Amino acid sequence: MNSRRRIYLMRHGSVDYFLEDGTPVPPDDVRLNGEGRRQADAAGALFAECGVQFDRAVVSGLPRTVETATRVLAAQAGAAPALDVDPALREIRSGRLADIPRENIRDAFLGAFRTGPGIEAQRFLGGESVGELLDRVLPSFERWLADASWSCLLMVLHGGVNRALLSRSLAGERAFFGRMEQAPACINVLEVGDSEAIVRAVNLAPTQWLHERERYTTMEKLLAQYQRISLPV
Repeated sequence: MNSRRRIYLMRHGSVDYFLEDGTPVPPDDVRLNGEGRRQADAAGALFAECGVQFDRAVVSGLPRTVETATRVLAAQAGAAPALDVDPALREIRSGRLADIPRENIRDAFLGAFRTGPGIEAQRFLGGESVGELLDRVLPSFERWLADASWSCLLMVLHGGVNRALLSRSLAGERAFFGRMEQAPACINVLEVGDSEAIVRAVNLAPTQWLHERERYTTMEKLLAQYQRISLPV
């Protein structure tokens, strides 16, 4: 039996996509907030406690993935790998919120992260479609699966991208399970053998294993922030 290699697929830590007045921050510029830094550090401490040693690390290149990965790797005993930047693994691209009619705002925020017929045609905030996301990220993922240079790979990416990669791993084909939530700094565990990925664990949040403080998805909370609505506990 061939030995399997391990991928720890993370989402970046928590960020603020909107200013206090509701003004959107350019998505390519957002950095981790205080909670996001705490989450990334907690993930790094967990990996170190469990003796995980990464020999490769992949990020999308957006600052929030770079900072999360840097903080995670800072806790590794011994030399940490340099970051491999793969721009094809950037998050699904949004359009301009100002161009979306008010009556379509809710569906623009929540529509892409659903599951069902026609999902590939669904556009994220009026921007890139799910199908276009799959066209972009799946070939890159296949290349990383086929790359024999790593044994334990850290990938720090994004909520939409992670859904695409996990869906491919679970279904064995092109799929998108939009309802598979990805918490900030969550850890997904995959094993790779013969270029196929097996999903061992999904959405492990290092600062709240049971998601005990969560009742809403990331996109529901972002919609509330944009509309300045307080969500009930």
